Amino acid sequence: MIKEEIKFETSAAFEGMTSIRAVISAIDNSISNRRITTVVYDRGRKSKIAKELGYLAAVSTKYGFSLVEESEEELNKITVGNSHGGIVALCTDRTIPRLTSLPAPKDGGFYAMLQGIEDPYNFGYAIRSLYACGCDGVILPERNWMSAAGVVCRSSAGASELIPMFTDDATAAVGYFKERGYLTVFADEDTDNTLGSCALPCPLLLVIGGERRGISRALLNLADMKVKISYARNFRASLSAASATTMFAYEIMRQNFKNKK
Repeated sequence: MIKEEIKFETSAAFEGMTSIRAVISAIDNSISNRRITTVVYDRGRKSKIAKELGYLAAVSTKYGFSLVEESEEELNKITVGNSHGGIVALCTDRTIPRLTSLPAPKDGGFYAMLQGIEDPYNFGYAIRSLYACGCDGVILPERNWMSAAGVVCRSSAGASELIPMFTDDATAAVGYFKERGYLTVFADEDTDNTLGSCALPCPLLLVIGGERRGISRALLNLADMKVKISYARNFRASLSAASATTMFAYEIMRQNFKNKK
């Protein structure tokens, strides 16, 4: 198996300090039950990463991990990318709770459900945008890219560890939010509603489908509102799910969080 294909396999190697700090922050804020077991660093870069190693050594007892020195060759065997900067954390899995374990969604909240995204990098990019734009939580299908958590964390700039996540059957999840007074907004082309021209008030559940499979017809029938992205020219292709998520997330933020810093 070539290295690029590893991204489709289970990965709990978190590459670089941005990812490692995100894991630590999630622990501190009780967002995730993931734990760091070992931090592996490149002995050849030891002097260049002395500051980072000093920090990790100082907090290693608190978070219960050990530091292990290895060669660059050994580090490359456990990583997918080449941007780890000489430091990689090996971590336990994160439990993604059922949506029904959430007693109640946040008052006036903004949640998103991602379906059918077929690449862990796009999945991470979508989560990065949602987190930056104030999303309070992400609902995932039972089969999702958090099995490749290290790749997702790196592509989301740590956001995948910092945002609450839940899993559930899609139909049940939509019903859960509708019962609690949330507007359910689906990204779909079969509508006259265009993004930027219609009100998207919170509390709101945004549902985004992958560019290939989209959202099932049965699920679309549950939408309170369907909204499409209009283009400046005739363009028959779809945007990537990550790009569409970014556009929707920004518009929801613009309409609802104008005074939020």
